[in-house]
Amino acid sequence: MRMAFGLVLAAFGTLLAAAPARAADPDSCKAPRFSDVGWTDITATTAVSSRVLQGLGYTPKIQVLSIPVTYMSMKNKDIDIFLGNWMPTMEGDRKPFIANKSIEVVRVNLEGAKYTLAVPAYTWAEGLKSFADIAKFKDRLDGKIYGLEPGNDGDRIVLTMIKDGKFGLKDFDLVESSEQGMLAQLDRSLRRKQPMVFLGWEPHPMNTKYQIKYLDDPENTFGPDNGAATVSTNVRFGYLAECPNIGGFLKNLHFTLAIEDEIMGAVLFDGVEPPKAAEAWLKANKPVWSAWLDGVTTLDGSPAVPALSKSLGL
Repeated sequence: MRMAFGLVLAAFGTLLAAAPARAADPDSCKAPRFSDVGWTDITATTAVSSRVLQGLGYTPKIQVLSIPVTYMSMKNKDIDIFLGNWMPTMEGDRKPFIANKSIEVVRVNLEGAKYTLAVPAYTWAEGLKSFADIAKFKDRLDGKIYGLEPGNDGDRIVLTMIKDGKFGLKDFDLVESSEQGMLAQLDRSLRRKQPMVFLGWEPHPMNTKYQIKYLDDPENTFGPDNGAATVSTNVRFGYLAECPNIGGFLKNLHFTLAIEDEIMGAVLFDGVEPPKAAEAWLKANKPVWSAWLDGVTTLDGSPAVPALSKSLGL
């Protein structure tokens, strides 16, 4: 009897070994939908995350949307994942969607960030060191502050400052365009040694390519510590439960300023397409992304690290 029982156990073990791995997520999770709001840092992190999921058997989709449309799309279940929730400047954007249970905050994926007004270093040296100094330079600034795309959270803060006449800015105009448009104007101003006030942030290779200074914000208009920020991952409500394997990856996913600066520098200054920049970084940084895959599998339930390694040609 003991021998027969042993044979049964051995046969059962063989069947288990031969059985295919159980799918980690249902088929409805195969094509996760990301929002990219068009900022190079979010383009970079979205490209990296998408490439990881591709290596695990998923087929991610990326849409470029404004912040308001991103949150409405998550509410309408048209977008699953957003990696670019900058805080505290986007508190007003996400708060109603958390309140009505349209979105969930997964985790902070970047610490040590900054988002506030900045100037060229030579303008700072001339005395424009604080929000309270901007109005004194009105004529030289042509009464303009340069922002990003319409609907941007930073733009709205500046527009409110102008509307309320805060720091004497009532007669100023906000020039809204895009990240690329703002950087082009910054480049022109620097070459001509002209003063300029603009929305600046870190991580971003502007901090190493250009000599710039961030302004003191005496009233914490952009949040405490002169615009100190974190970036969080948001998902549509219920997504973590519906797609637990991707959820596990998102719960592990965490970047650093150095990671994002490296990938953004390749995109902005070396002309590398974001997917290629993301793949190059992944090939060179296996220890980092291996930690992101702790407890995560491929879509079909196989080990994640070997699958992504093979996908990257490592």
